[in-house]
Amino acid sequence: MLINNSKEKVLEQSIKWWNPGKTRQWQEDGIDFVMGKREGYYLHDMNGKELMDLHLNGGTYNLGHRNPEIIATLKEAMEEFDIGNHHFPSIARAQLAEELAKCTPSSVKYSIFSSGGSEAVDAALKSARYATKRKKIISIRNGYHGHTGLAVSIGNERYARPFLSVGDPSEFVQVPFNDLEAMEKALAPGDAACVVVETVPATYGFPMPEEGYLKAVKKLCEKHGTLYIADEVQTGLMRTGKMWGIEHYGVEPDILVTAKGLGGGIYPIGAAVVSEQAGGWMNEDGSAHISTFGGAELGCIVAMKVLEISQRSEVVENVAFIADYLRQGLERIQEQYSEFFIGIRQLGVVMGLEFNHPEGAKHVMRSLYKNGVWAIYSMLDTRVLQFKPGLLCDRAYCDELLNRFEVSMKEAVLSAKQKI
Repeated sequence: MLINNSKEKVLEQSIKWWNPGKTRQWQEDGIDFVMGKREGYYLHDMNGKELMDLHLNGGTYNLGHRNPEIIATLKEAMEEFDIGNHHFPSIARAQLAEELAKCTPSSVKYSIFSSGGSEAVDAALKSARYATKRKKIISIRNGYHGHTGLAVSIGNERYARPFLSVGDPSEFVQVPFNDLEAMEKALAPGDAACVVVETVPATYGFPMPEEGYLKAVKKLCEKHGTLYIADEVQTGLMRTGKMWGIEHYGVEPDILVTAKGLGGGIYPIGAAVVSEQAGGWMNEDGSAHISTFGGAELGCIVAMKVLEISQRSEVVENVAFIADYLRQGLERIQEQYSEFFIGIRQLGVVMGLEFNHPEGAKHVMRSLYKNGVWAIYSMLDTRVLQFKPGLLCDRAYCDELLNRFEVSMKEAVLSAKQKI
């Protein structure tokens, strides 16, 4: 049973025992928040402050906090299941793997389960190296793929440098997003195991793929015998209006990675869904890669419910409604503040709002927080605010959100002007 601490006590404990830097940074950013009650698309501070959740922890809460259907599914599963044993075949893992095969592109087949996205990326990269017998990995500059072994080495240096994990440039190559010439040059030697791309790079501020870019990258991969890995951790599970963001671009990847929202915000689980070629190691030595908690049976059962809810026709229709309705409202507000609020990057309910100030998104974040909305700036581009509503929001929620955003914009513009 948790001790009923005061907020001040929790902050003190966090600085002393948990993560002093992160705790202090949020305080410096004006976000004096300790999470208490949470329900649907609302969060509450320990002292009661209500926030509309527009970050969703990177999409973890696509279906809301403490979704009743998912909780009921987990409770029912706990009558019979637990984590299970990764050594043996499992009812839950086998069924989830089949469901993932049904709803992912036809180019992928086997599911390698993990406890989160970083671990799934690591499994994807190892599988690509196995299949090609090559070590070189090409990724996007300022991309983000997590914080574990190989995954941290293919992302931005900010997360790799402190741990001496910046990749050897002969083994880890990074190229700019939407730069096909640079990608072709990196692939030309014919020694790359894989190219790994976030369909829409979230931490980089949601730059959208230019027309034909991702499809051309895939063709280059095929030409040079390189596998294409689609990192769909933040763009999958219907967030873009399709089950997987990559579907918008006509690309069938060799490996697709999913996590975050797959656990419904209730039970952590991720997966790398790989082609028969990339998964061939499982026919040679099925224990070459193992994860004690990857594919925990309770997590698999939760994930199946998430897949079922996310693909319901009424949910697909609702995502299209939210995306269009909020776009119209945001454009109306943008007209009022066009010198400051200069762009809306959007694919479904994956949105990045761009501001004409080097730290514009920080100013907007603080104003939104004051007015009861939680939306975080992009860590690698503080001009862009991550604005990511959930799949099940209704019109009343959207109206309230737009009202709070409009009030916040007026305050943020004044704040930003004072800092120039």
